Amino acid sequence: MPSQSNTIRSYRFVIHTAKIKQARILPFSLPAIVTTPTIRAMNTLHSWLIYCRPGFERDCVEETQAKPVETAENSGFVVLQGKPKLAYTQLTFARQLLTLHGEVNDLPERDRLSPLLAALPATPEKFGALYLEVPDTNEGKTLSGFTKRFQPLLEEALRNESRLVDDPSLPRLHIFFPDEHRALIATGDPHNSSAALNGIQRVSMVSDAPSRSYLKLAEAFEVFLDKKEQALWLKPGMTAIDLGAAPGGWTWQLVQRGLKVIAVDNGPLKGAAAGHPSIRHLRQDGFRFRPQRPVDWLVCDMVEQPQRVAELMTEWFVGGMTQRAIFNLKLPMKKRVAALQEALNSIRTALNNKGVRYQLEARQLYHDREEVTIYLARKR
Repeated sequence: MPSQSNTIRSYRFVIHTAKIKQARILPFSLPAIVTTPTIRAMNTLHSWLIYCRPGFERDCVEETQAKPVETAENSGFVVLQGKPKLAYTQLTFARQLLTLHGEVNDLPERDRLSPLLAALPATPEKFGALYLEVPDTNEGKTLSGFTKRFQPLLEEALRNESRLVDDPSLPRLHIFFPDEHRALIATGDPHNSSAALNGIQRVSMVSDAPSRSYLKLAEAFEVFLDKKEQALWLKPGMTAIDLGAAPGGWTWQLVQRGLKVIAVDNGPLKGAAAGHPSIRHLRQDGFRFRPQRPVDWLVCDMVEQPQRVAELMTEWFVGGMTQRAIFNLKLPMKKRVAALQEALNSIRTALNNKGVRYQLEARQLYHDREEVTIYLARKR
């Protein structure tokens, strides 16, 4: 396997198959001009492959401040360069953050395995897992059958070469297929990426949930809290307040975890949430309600300007009315990153001025649309 420290323009190597006699390694910026599989290694600038919700590609570029290389609208991914360090937990719109090593174009239908093996980077020498992934688009979903069939073939080849081992502490190998003839070769740092396939944390719907918003809070708990933290901070008997609760999806998620909930909304709760003994429904304005005593959790999914919601959450934390909160910020169609940063900075400034120690994370979840979900926790 040739080392990527070599001059990329200068070297060639042979792929030993009957169908493919030679694959050429070219700089990323050059277009493919041959019909045989073309392997492009990245240049000396650090390159990133980021997955996102289709339509939010420009937001990924804006929040990273990296140089865009490929940012097709509604593609569900971007390729960026020029930033040697990016922190996954500090990115909101990135579902996944990967180091991009190269790509293979003009993949033949009869032998995709050989050119992909030839395109693997020399380092890391071993991978702890293999992920074959596709964009979260209608076109991408048509490739999911292929990736499921191809996965065991590639896994076997990698294990035979002692490059794939069962060790979650090692970098993961990600092969991303924008289409059936192209593959991007990337690796994921277990400490600086999502461990979920496609960067999407899958959660299950329950039949008696009042609405599908149940899934959004379920996903938020999985994304922001590890299993140990969930066991510690979502104990049966803990208390929560759900502002803007109707029809009851978020309230029902809390109840399923054993919490006692005050659901605040002028609208009605529906289905199993209506009249449940662990739920007290108050028909009040969520912006005006204040609890008689502090609670363990505050959740809020009200449709309102992001700055107004941020101010409300800040008041609850400064006043010591809750220890932890998960809430949504509905973003405008334009200048989404600016609106988000304004809201988050106002929270940071207020809490810093009051000497409150806190943890603040923002993520656009799979079940979010034009909003992002925020996790805010008081630290001791």
